[in-house]
Amino acid sequence: MLRNGVTDMKCPYCGKTEFKVIDSRSKEEKIRRRRECLHCGRRFTTYEVVEEPLRLVVKRDGSIETYDRNKLLSGIYQAIKKRPVTVAQVNSIADEVEDKYTGIINSQMTSDRIGAIVLACLRDIDAISYIRFASVYQDFHDVAGFIAAISALDSDKK
Repeated sequence: MLRNGVTDMKCPYCGKTEFKVIDSRSKEEKIRRRRECLHCGRRFTTYEVVEEPLRLVVKRDGSIETYDRNKLLSGIYQAIKKRPVTVAQVNSIADEVEDKYTGIINSQMTSDRIGAIVLACLRDIDAISYIRFASVYQDFHDVAGFIAAISALDSDKK
């Protein structure tokens, strides 16, 4: 029998499906629940894990890879190296990207879209970090690319 898309659990001792939750605690990315069977009275523990949808990134060359928050954070940390940007601000940027994923039905986002979100956040936090990230994200090939990005940043602030 299915209830809310989940198969009913059974007591590991008597096999009945009626029990109550005595205690519930979050532990890392799991929820630990202590349960008591209403039929035999014995107690047991279950763990619930939230399944997140598979998030995919479509790269510029058309290849697809799974979204990796650590890879995103690594890129941001390289841009903010020795800059007055806090860890909380960096996590906030990554959260912003993931919030944008939440609204997408098929859980695919282009690397260009992710870069644009990060740049928009960095623009408001630190201009130097913004330029550093833009130089990699926008793949500057010459000084003119840097000058155009700096000019755009200056015109946005006016």
